Amino acid sequence: MKDVPLDLSRLTALDSAQATRLLHQTRDAALAGERPAVAPRPLIDASWQRMSRLGVSPQQSLGGVPLEREELEHRRRTSELGELMRTLSAELTTLVDVAQQIMVVSDDAGRVLWREGSLGVLRRASGIRLEEGTTWSEGATGTNAIGTALAIRRPVQVHSGEHFVRTLHSWTCAAAPVHDPRDGRLLGVVDVSGPATGFHPTTLGLVTSVARLAESEMREGHRRAVERLRSVAAPILCRVGGRAMAVDRHGWTAAVTGMPPTDRVPLPKSLRAGRIWHPAFGTCTVEALPGGWLLRIDEGPGPGETAQPSRVVLDLSRPHSWTVAVSGPAGSWTQELTPRHAELLYVLATRREGRTAAELASDVFGDPTRTVTVRAEMSRVRRHLSGVLAHRPYRFSDEVEVEVVPPCDPAGLLPHSTAPAVLGARLRGGA
Repeated sequence: MKDVPLDLSRLTALDSAQATRLLHQTRDAALAGERPAVAPRPLIDASWQRMSRLGVSPQQSLGGVPLEREELEHRRRTSELGELMRTLSAELTTLVDVAQQIMVVSDDAGRVLWREGSLGVLRRASGIRLEEGTTWSEGATGTNAIGTALAIRRPVQVHSGEHFVRTLHSWTCAAAPVHDPRDGRLLGVVDVSGPATGFHPTTLGLVTSVARLAESEMREGHRRAVERLRSVAAPILCRVGGRAMAVDRHGWTAAVTGMPPTDRVPLPKSLRAGRIWHPAFGTCTVEALPGGWLLRIDEGPGPGETAQPSRVVLDLSRPHSWTVAVSGPAGSWTQELTPRHAELLYVLATRREGRTAAELASDVFGDPTRTVTVRAEMSRVRRHLSGVLAHRPYRFSDEVEVEVVPPCDPAGLLPHSTAPAVLGARLRGGA
């Protein structure tokens, strides 16, 4: 009995009908709890298991209720992907025309914001509710390239019977996530979809390349914006006494004075002019600049203020967005976390006695020898949380109250983490 996953790159060499039947048989056996003749690809199998846990029905209708036109237009206007549509469209037009596919661009929640392609395929796409304003996250539409790319945050191709919902078995799709190079934030997905008869294994590589090209375009635009800010800030910093820096809206440093340069500093989600508490610098005075901010670092807290934060909230309640919020008498600050930093802070929040580098390596990687990696990651974390994190061993400071906000379902705790500490917590029900 075969148990090797089907290689999609070989499908063009197989009889199309035979390949389709094989994928359908694999799916039906897997969903029935039986061992299929050919194993599903690991990423597809993992997605099917998520669908079962979420209670998604293989027979359900698709797309849900579309956004109202006014809300759709608002999301388009406020999405950074709108600035990239000309690039995305130009690079994919030939593919979608020749292969009888369509290009779809969604936001980070799986809402379709734009779609382009031949009228015939667009009409067929409307038949499965793959249209502007509908939702194609995994929870809404099952395993599909848009939703699964959002879930695993990497490019994915889903063909025919690999779709969890049966209505999609006559379709093929390939999607790649697009991240904001300024802060790593997931902006959405670019996808090419169409009838399964138009499948080609190179589609995924092309879509991925176009997504990377779009990110490169954003990166170059950001470089130019930082240069403009630097030209504005340089004469101002010449007149400032003490420590100060000019940063853009994402915390990237344009210029500094009186202190060592750094590439980027973390900023609160909602920053405004006035006095704030910053976890790396203490109390600061913030002034607006064209395209950024001027941060004057105070040498000590003001009258009646203390620079020491008193509370940390680690919010892991959402499946793909995690934050740490630090607050105290001098103010508050919230930082989005990478998956790795969320794992490390979760371990430290649940082990208040602290962990050595070897213990953290075992907790996160299952390998106590990976201390170099742990120390490098903790160095990055402590740059953002120097006021609340201590080391030797790594731990939250004793004076700080720490709260973890878990997901409603313990199985949803950092859902794509394979860290032994996280896996153990899921088995214990999130404890």
